[in-house]
Amino acid sequence: MTYRAPLDDFRLLLNHVIGFDAVAGTDRFADATTDTVEAILSEAAKMCEEVLAPLNTNGDLDPAVLENGKVRTSKGFADGYQAIAEGGWVAVSADPEYGGMGLPMTVTSAVNDMMVSSCMSLHLNPLMTQGQIEALEHHASDEIKDLYLPKLVTGEWAGTMNLTEPQAGSDVGALSSKAEPNGDGTYSVTGQKIFISWGDNDFTENVCHLVLARLPDGVAGTKGISLFLVPRNIPDENGNPGTANSLKVVSVEHKMGIHGSPTCVMSFEGARGWLIGGEHDGMRAMFTMMNNARLGVGVQGVGIAERAYQQALAYANERKQGRSPEGTIIGHADVRRMLATMKSDIFAARAIALSLAVAIDMSNATGDAEWKARAAFLTPIAKAFGTDTGIAVANMGLQVHGGMGFIEETGAAQYVRDVRVTSIYEGTNGIQAMDLVGRKLMDGGEAAYRLLDEIEAFAEGARATMPDLAEPVWQASENLRETTEALVARDMADRFAVAVPFLQGFARVLGGYFHLCAAMAKPDGAEAKLARFYITRLLPEHVGLLAHAREGGDDLMAISPDDLAV
Repeated sequence: MTYRAPLDDFRLLLNHVIGFDAVAGTDRFADATTDTVEAILSEAAKMCEEVLAPLNTNGDLDPAVLENGKVRTSKGFADGYQAIAEGGWVAVSADPEYGGMGLPMTVTSAVNDMMVSSCMSLHLNPLMTQGQIEALEHHASDEIKDLYLPKLVTGEWAGTMNLTEPQAGSDVGALSSKAEPNGDGTYSVTGQKIFISWGDNDFTENVCHLVLARLPDGVAGTKGISLFLVPRNIPDENGNPGTANSLKVVSVEHKMGIHGSPTCVMSFEGARGWLIGGEHDGMRAMFTMMNNARLGVGVQGVGIAERAYQQALAYANERKQGRSPEGTIIGHADVRRMLATMKSDIFAARAIALSLAVAIDMSNATGDAEWKARAAFLTPIAKAFGTDTGIAVANMGLQVHGGMGFIEETGAAQYVRDVRVTSIYEGTNGIQAMDLVGRKLMDGGEAAYRLLDEIEAFAEGARATMPDLAEPVWQASENLRETTEALVARDMADRFAVAVPFLQGFARVLGGYFHLCAAMAKPDGAEAKLARFYITRLLPEHVGLLAHAREGGDDLMAISPDDLAV
């Protein structure tokens, strides 16, 4: 099945929905004109459609494997990666001082969206590198930046992040990896890490690992963790990969999906590393990379949803079954319902992700505290809703195929398998929701209320021309405001018990807002019809979600482990 990049959706979102004009209006991003962004997205789309998309099945059927201690990647991945690197797609937003394009994160996110749709397994490699570039830009010494960033930006070297250990998953503070000073400014890093995406490959000159470990005087928990840059090959005096470091890939995990992405167990055995950021300040530095990845993973959900939708739509237009005016199953009401649900939820999730990217860009360009707070608030919503949408849409796409969807040869099942991990890694969606109702409401709900003020002001303005769509969005925002006020007044245990339905309800309302924006921009187009479908049929789901969120946690925690026993 061929892939077609959704350039029309990006144009609509950038020009009419998410406020990208404010980003282009800043001094920092003045070069991100409409013509420039259009040219960049069109070129990226061509690469994705022609080079990367044909590799998706290869990655699934010809997985990455470990041979003689080295990772052998899927057929065609080396050429695909070369196209990504040579096109500059690794470093769209990286600092021009080190060879990056210096463009907004919003543009990077749109490019990543297309790359994920084309081949998620391969895209994970540059996604990890993008996060490492940002972490080094913010926290590394000038010496480290000068040596590593030019190589990472060009794609000659790749980056990873190493957090998880067998006994320390989401509880990162329980890690046991150690780092001992060598007396020369370097450190010996020892420990084992698991679930390391692209821990090795056979097409870049070097692989640079960011590794969390504890110094001898590091206290227990996250406050005693430091971050180290540990390259696979130690650069020589000329900055070229030199002798092999004391680390190895122990194994490559056999996974449910994304088979083309080698998920490695890594062993560091006194490996030489360099401190990034201050001693015992590793989590702050790593969170720079993790937040970058959370946006990226939310976009992964959207990208897989797009590819699954396109395949389901093509199948529905071709499959003859029963009687319908079109002569194919797209004429059946339930198939039409599934396709409309898929497309409208993809639009909502993509809009949320790109609005987060706009907030990041505005924060970086202006330093404004309100933009920073908005970016922080939207991060868990974009990650969780984007990946939940990816899973739901991929499952619905398989359903559209009927029995043929359960047959691997059609390809529909691969999207279900590939996307399933996205709600788990970079912080499970439950943890994202807890972050939303915990850390992100510690301002008393101010960031949330500013968003709701914006939604209600727009809906009030839309009442004059689209009252039947504007009124439900305004009412939903008010319901959400009241629920937010109730959560702010509760203790943290009660908030955590209802965190997931609150996040999902918030995302539903944001989706209604963005669909209303699209309908106002294109009142006579398909956009308005899709907005009507979302606002009248999907937005009402927020009522049940927020009713759940207002219940608190007493009745939930009253259900004991014995009550749950089989």
